Amino acid sequence: MLIFWDHRLVFLATPKAGSTAVEVALESLASASIQRPAALKHTDISAYRRHVGPWLHAQTGEAFTTVALMREPVDWLRSWYRFKLRDDHEDPLHRMEGVSFASFARDYATPDGPRETMIGTQSGFLTDGSARVDRIFRYEDMASFVTFLEDRLDCAIELPRINVPPAVNVDLPPEAEAMLRQRLAEDTALYASI
Repeated sequence: MLIFWDHRLVFLATPKAGSTAVEVALESLASASIQRPAALKHTDISAYRRHVGPWLHAQTGEAFTTVALMREPVDWLRSWYRFKLRDDHEDPLHRMEGVSFASFARDYATPDGPRETMIGTQSGFLTDGSARVDRIFRYEDMASFVTFLEDRLDCAIELPRINVPPAVNVDLPPEAEAMLRQRLAEDTALYASI
């Protein structure tokens, strides 16, 4: 999470949607940069509305605009899979040895999949009941997001390419992709609305 005090702007770091690159590029411009622990770095809109937003409003008398990125839902899960493969040796809670993407996607698509895989959903991160992040940009249209930030922060911005996961096979048979898309229906609807 990045807080731009003078600009009344807060960047909420959606997991697996380019947040590290944004933080690297903009940390020096931010009034506050919260990057560790992950639970604080990835403060969702619900926690922001309960804790951070009211505090910022109390300090300034003004509401801050929240902004975040959202990735195409199936591609987002592919990114999670590659991330978990890379970090397998460091985290015994998500052993991935021998797990194909098709198997990973099938597990995620079960009713308890998001909780059991410790991933959640993008819609759960970006929305809180009928409320949602003020400005959501598609990860796949990074140019629009950068233009927004450049206008709002009044500076030129160049995002680095970092935190790139390994290239692996993340193809899905059509029926498996259809099942996954059904599971990701809320995310897909939100993504279509931005």
